[in-house]
Amino acid sequence: MATKRSYGEACRFAYALDLVGERWALLVVRELLFGPKRFTDLRAGLPHASPNILSERLRELEQVGVVHRRKLPPPAASQVYELTEWGRELEPVVTQLGAWGARSPVPPASREIGASSIVLALRSLFDAEAAGDLEAGYELRLGEESFHVDIAGGELELSRGGAEAPVAAIETDAETLAALLTGQLQLEDALNSGAASIEGSKRDARSFLKLFPMPEPCPASRQDEPAGSRERQLA
Repeated sequence: MATKRSYGEACRFAYALDLVGERWALLVVRELLFGPKRFTDLRAGLPHASPNILSERLRELEQVGVVHRRKLPPPAASQVYELTEWGRELEPVVTQLGAWGARSPVPPASREIGASSIVLALRSLFDAEAAGDLEAGYELRLGEESFHVDIAGGELELSRGGAEAPVAAIETDAETLAALLTGQLQLEDALNSGAASIEGSKRDARSFLKLFPMPEPCPASRQDEPAGSRERQLA
């Protein structure tokens, strides 16, 4: 059993929570969805998790077959953690849970967001109808991490690493990208302030950002709340 506590039920949902329901477990999965990471990289992506807790979660996830460790060949010779094939099946679970959280009538207390989190959010926000027959590649440079985003046939592909000949490359940080997507910051303002820069077509970059509209908050819990009083938030 992955966790110290168990729901003690044969229900598959309860058992899944036994496996990945401990605090930080699914966030570890989120950080590994774009590929293997060293322990120090995971610490950077999960700064509020103590080293001891992070080590414990990794050990538990490894024990149940969600994560495994391997050593990179020389000259790197570093130990990395990565999702197993079964562990990668959690991607739609993480994505849909984030999409559900984005519709909460109560915004998150913190605006802090990591690179992997904001890029993964693009999958649930992607508007295939708005993309139409667009076929293009983009690059997101978020601090020390780069991601390429390929759009073709109404589908979105996300990968870690630089893109080959992107139509536009947006360089910024995760918080600024989140603000651009939620409409809390306009692209021109971000460019003028130096919070973001664009390599390639500014027009294509602007069109790209419009492909990820924020969902409306759950209406059932907004009966007593004035219209427009809630800021939109990313998952």
